[in-house]
Amino acid sequence: MDNPERARILRAMEHMSDILIVGGGLNGPALALALAQTGHTVTVIDALDEKLRKDAAFDGRAYALALASQRLLDATGVWARIADQAQPMLEIKVTDGHAGAGPSPFFMHFDHAEIEEGPMGYMVEDRHLRRAFLEAMVEESRISQISGKTVVAQKADETGVTLTLNDGATLTGSLLVGCDGRRSGTATRAGIKRSGWDYGQTALVCAIEHDLPHHGIAHQFFMPPGPLAILPLTDNRSSIVWSERTEMAKRINALPEDDYLQVLRPRFGDFLGDIRLQGDRFTYPLNLTIANSFIGDRMALVGDAAHGMHPIAGQGLNAGLRDVGALAEVLTLAGRRGEDISSVLVLERYQEWRRFDTAALAMATDVFNKLFSNDNPLLRAGRDFGMGLIGSLPGLRRGFVREAAGLTGDLPKLLQGRAI
Repeated sequence: MDNPERARILRAMEHMSDILIVGGGLNGPALALALAQTGHTVTVIDALDEKLRKDAAFDGRAYALALASQRLLDATGVWARIADQAQPMLEIKVTDGHAGAGPSPFFMHFDHAEIEEGPMGYMVEDRHLRRAFLEAMVEESRISQISGKTVVAQKADETGVTLTLNDGATLTGSLLVGCDGRRSGTATRAGIKRSGWDYGQTALVCAIEHDLPHHGIAHQFFMPPGPLAILPLTDNRSSIVWSERTEMAKRINALPEDDYLQVLRPRFGDFLGDIRLQGDRFTYPLNLTIANSFIGDRMALVGDAAHGMHPIAGQGLNAGLRDVGALAEVLTLAGRRGEDISSVLVLERYQEWRRFDTAALAMATDVFNKLFSNDNPLLRAGRDFGMGLIGSLPGLRRGFVREAAGLTGDLPKLLQGRAI
């Protein structure tokens, strides 16, 4: 055997893992930890340099973690690292109206006191969550991380999966998992197509500081162009996710800071006193995109790589963490039975578990957005009546609170706070 070929084989052997995960954002590390803690060796590949991923600067991004998602983070040892920076969501208020005209008198009000388990969820800043995942992975001996590299090729055969990186290195494993977002290269290379449509809306995302305390209350204000979510953060701050028609959103985001706030203030109202921007501003085009299959040859998709939906209910990351819990449980139980964890029979269990729930959530957010993002007087009267009805019936309210907390449906063990 010549020296170049020997070097290639040795290089591949140095990078063998049970599972290769492409994407080191949030779902990828969560899955890596869940799998490593049940005995699998995992390699996580991310295109971003590790220094950028560890950047602790506040940039305004934050996530609404349902109670079930918090339980998964607790079960995998991540929650203790961020608990002090997490803001409990104790109430949710949903209203309908026009910018500057105030909300409709009909509204929905959900209080965590209507369930026994605790807060409906927590708001956690992106910087804290990413850093916690990175620190937890470093401390887990079964996890290897490769940063600043991209995957340029993938191949599955009867022996496993081989990835080729942009520096020529190769990685081998039994199973490949794509956690690489809505434009998943993992899915594209596997020939998996997507279905969906564009909403013609763009989300403006930022964080604000306000004079008055929010008391842990999240607000969702529906206006004809799209919803405005005001989500409580620590220290008299809130995260804003504000949907507008795409062309209008572009114009708003291009405004100087003072002018941007002048557009936001009539939509936001004055119930929290004066507001000031904190951190950067972002925009995200809003669409619905679902992979036609969540699995392929020795491959599975998780999170946005499998499904991307409207942020109207703040369920994007929560849906991804349900994928994480389901896939980790399916693979771990299969491995304990001596099955090939990358076989189609095993991977189909994951797809069957998650596909219907995901499709139902995507359709619900789609219908909800279309129902509320308009100024049709008949639809407005109908939805105001519906909100008033739900708000007046304790049984319905409790059901919505449990849904918001992520406590409904066939929950994976990790989302119940139990070990696999």
